[in-house]
Amino acid sequence: MELRKIQKSDYLYIRSLYTQSFPDDERAPFRLLRKRAEKGKADFLVICDKGKNIGMAYLVTYKDLAYLFYYAIDSSYRGKGYGTKALKTIIEMYKDYRLFLALEDWKEESENKEQRIKRHNFYLNCGLHDLPYKLKEATVVFSIMGIGSAVEPEEYKALMNRYVTFPMKLFVDFRIIKD
Repeated sequence: MELRKIQKSDYLYIRSLYTQSFPDDERAPFRLLRKRAEKGKADFLVICDKGKNIGMAYLVTYKDLAYLFYYAIDSSYRGKGYGTKALKTIIEMYKDYRLFLALEDWKEESENKEQRIKRHNFYLNCGLHDLPYKLKEATVVFSIMGIGSAVEPEEYKALMNRYVTFPMKLFVDFRIIKD
């Protein structure tokens, strides 16, 4: 398994995977993701196995924080151990960071409650634990999981202030809230 920085030749594949894997209200504009990565504000990675693209990871880093903003395995490779192997590789790559991610709350009633529970259990099995806050991004509230100590609200704010550009800071609400 290999994780490498995204290249122009990967854009079509990654954009398609990104669009298929995340609901509209959870997706930032793909162009923004590319630009922020090109400016060194994020790591945009392609997950490969034996020369085939099988997934993507997008991480925003700041000081000792690594926010796994987006993580997806191609649907044709799910359920075959690739997701676990890739996530453990990411955890190892970012072992000097407090790695965290946001996910849909598995305790809430929803149309995809079973999928949410499976996703939560997947992250638990990979070594992440529940963190004591919720994360609000735009209009969506997520649960948070991570490795290492909790990410405090002011740390998350500093990370996002470094990542987000000026006009977006005025219109999009990014913050950690009490659970």
